[in-house]
Amino acid sequence: MPSSSTADSRSYRAARQARAALSRASRRAVMAAAVALGATFLMGSHAAAAPAVGQRAPDFVAVDTAGKQHRLSDFAGKFVVLEWTNPGCPFVRKHYGSGNMPATQKAATEKGVVWLSVNSTERTAGDYLKPAALDAWMKEQSAAPTAVLMDEDGVIGRAYAARTTPHLYIIDPKGVLVYAGGIDSIASSRTEDIKTATNYVNQALGEAFGGKPISAATTKPYGCSIKYKA
Repeated sequence: MPSSSTADSRSYRAARQARAALSRASRRAVMAAAVALGATFLMGSHAAAAPAVGQRAPDFVAVDTAGKQHRLSDFAGKFVVLEWTNPGCPFVRKHYGSGNMPATQKAATEKGVVWLSVNSTERTAGDYLKPAALDAWMKEQSAAPTAVLMDEDGVIGRAYAARTTPHLYIIDPKGVLVYAGGIDSIASSRTEDIKTATNYVNQALGEAFGGKPISAATTKPYGCSIKYKA
């Protein structure tokens, strides 16, 4: 029969081995979790590049200023215009205050085009407007978008590489991006320039509905830099 000291020694070794095994298992679990977490960050940091004209437009889900959810793919079969906006930007105010943007919206929606205005301004920006305030401003301008989408976290804006307000995109009924760029051909904040500028959105939609190739499918956007969430 083993002595009590021998039994104690065996118990001590068994306990030490058990602790060591538990420690190894814990380290493996932590490493596995770290690898999984790292892969998530890696996938996020290597997200698909923004689409070029001729490529499929990224699908998205967003809530509008009234709290209604919209999914881009729900509008399959229709032309869709995405317009980045921010009422605090003088270039945006130029096109809304003059009536140019509302008129462009109305001309498009009367043809059955879905017009989605997108606000990617982060919540902490000085000119950020809450949904109700943004909705009220749009109504004051007699704007006519199908919906005004809130993108405070910048998910949609970054997916499309939207840079300025305004920045416009046109998606065809097959879900392909067919136009990306500015609202018109004169990059200024002067209202008087609107009458001599080429409205690229009107031109592109007119050509598309007429069965013609879009002559200026990619143009340079101009306006204020979008204040994305850091």
